[in-house]
Amino acid sequence: MLHLWPSLQLEGWEIDEILIDKARDYFGLSDLEKTTEGGGILNVHIGDVFIPSENLCRRYAGIVVDLFSEGKVLPQLEEVSTWLELQERLMPDGRFMVNCGGIDGESSPESLLSDETWLLNPTLKALSKAFPGQLSWKRMPKVSGENFMALTGSMPDVESWSASVSSPLSTNVKDWRPCGQVSRN
Repeated sequence: MLHLWPSLQLEGWEIDEILIDKARDYFGLSDLEKTTEGGGILNVHIGDVFIPSENLCRRYAGIVVDLFSEGKVLPQLEEVSTWLELQERLMPDGRFMVNCGGIDGESSPESLLSDETWLLNPTLKALSKAFPGQLSWKRMPKVSGENFMALTGSMPDVESWSASVSSPLSTNVKDWRPCGQVSRN
């Protein structure tokens, strides 16, 4: 994100300090924690993002969620109540972008139309109940793990969105589609 938009002020949370240390040592995380020429920076916080604290009183224009444990999406992210609580951390018209994981091995995507495969993902279903009519999705290609991605808010105009971001993002924007309605039960 800082590479594409060097003026962003980013806040990152990680519960495992060892992962942060390894990312600093081997993946260049320390470079992202320095102010860019454009004034952007990544501030890394060690702790559980689900535990209320002073640092979590701020509101954000966007929140990117990529929470996994042992290769699976955290169970809290499959609950509508979690998303409604997290929504309080967004500014008005703020959005979530979420890596929702994939489909469990027991599901059969062949039984659904391609526009309905998102129904097999529990995180997407919870998001659609929390944000009815305000959720878009796309599925990543097989080489990227076939995970589902979600974006809250009204469906953006993909043509103008595509024109406003650089490659390779510009071509992938056109893969987003709105989620249908799911009952709140």
